[in-house]
Amino acid sequence: MTTEEKIFNAARIVFQKKGFAGARMQEIADEAGINKAMLHYCFKNKQLLFEAVFMNAFSQLAPQIKEIFTSGESVFDKIKKFTHSYISFVIHNPYLPQFIIQEMNNNPAFVMSFLNNENRPNPTLLITQIEKEIADGIIKPVNPKQLLMDVFSMTVFPFAAQILAKGMLQISDAEFNQMMEERKTSIAEQIINSIKR
Repeated sequence: MTTEEKIFNAARIVFQKKGFAGARMQEIADEAGINKAMLHYCFKNKQLLFEAVFMNAFSQLAPQIKEIFTSGESVFDKIKKFTHSYISFVIHNPYLPQFIIQEMNNNPAFVMSFLNNENRPNPTLLITQIEKEIADGIIKPVNPKQLLMDVFSMTVFPFAAQILAKGMLQISDAEFNQMMEERKTSIAEQIINSIKR
């Protein structure tokens, strides 16, 4: 394992436990088994490290989503695969949704940089496919972009508002994680049942 891989693994662990604000570079160095000077040599500050960890994680998720969007499968199968892939990914990287929200407010240029990245999933082909399946009578007439917004919202929101969700529903971390596992299939079922003819 390279020093960078050790740092990324350590940073993910510390950011997951402490969040961005609570994480300390010394803790990350300790977790990685390196000294703080080496960590600062690789990443000058915590913000740059967090952005690097995020981009590393995004580079793992983006190809999965891109493949789903461009595959030859039906829209229904793509919805099932998207909800499963995204939720599995965020369960493994739970700090990312809160980080994106924080960065949208504090560092919008960074957020736009990864949203405009050429490797990002492009929904154009999927939108065209939705329109075709509507024309073929497979899907009820819906606005394709609204449909995608529904899929994104139902998968992303519980993680982005995790503290609020746990507090309102009075559930533990374990119960929340179990609910997210269930949502891998329940979201897709709800959406598909609402749009299929």
